[in-house]
Amino acid sequence: MKFFYRHRVALGLAALFAAVAVTFGFCFFALSRATAQSMRLTVVIDAGHGGIDGGVVGTRSGTKESDINLAISRLLQREFEEAGFFVVQTRPTEAGLYEAATAGYKRRDMNKRAEIINANSPAAVISVHQNFFSQTSRRGAQVFYREDSDSSRTLACLIQTTLNSMPECVKKTQALAGDYFVLNCSDTPSVIVECGFLSNPEDEALLLMQEYREKIAVAIAAGTLSFFVGGANVV
Repeated sequence: MKFFYRHRVALGLAALFAAVAVTFGFCFFALSRATAQSMRLTVVIDAGHGGIDGGVVGTRSGTKESDINLAISRLLQREFEEAGFFVVQTRPTEAGLYEAATAGYKRRDMNKRAEIINANSPAAVISVHQNFFSQTSRRGAQVFYREDSDSSRTLACLIQTTLNSMPECVKKTQALAGDYFVLNCSDTPSVIVECGFLSNPEDEALLLMQEYREKIAVAIAAGTLSFFVGGANVV
């Protein structure tokens, strides 16, 4: 059963590759495992929050954002590693990065993430989060980038395109500029992917499903791969 499930996921990734290739005219399959390894490309995946900082909480399930972030980040790591990339997780466990839960823990946590990012000189940084809004009707995945970084904007737009192509996407959105620490702490192309709204019942239900988390990881990976095989030339 697991083989057939992974086969369906692989087919989904291929379909997403093809969809974006039609849009932008790129050959995704040019980026083989050997190519990725020879280029020594590193991707840093940043699972938002952690430890005593659970982030937002699902309105119906009470599930912490930090747990969903970590689950999707681990799936995303698998996608990149299967494509031949070296992956660094800023937060590989449920714990935060602040050492002690004392005053200033949030700043220490964020500084540690920046330290990990800059120490590994990655080709891209993807920070995984979940959204929340007072109006429960708001839903869907949203990608943010640093406004003064053209490469980050391109990466964000390509990932947003693949997320918009998912069958579960009921409203197409555009990548948005955002002023966030993880986007500003390095010159690396960096994005924040808000995978859905935990304040929306439909999004929350999807984000609790393993199959949907797999699809989210596949979509993020597809958009990122398009960036590496020529998407950086998109205006």
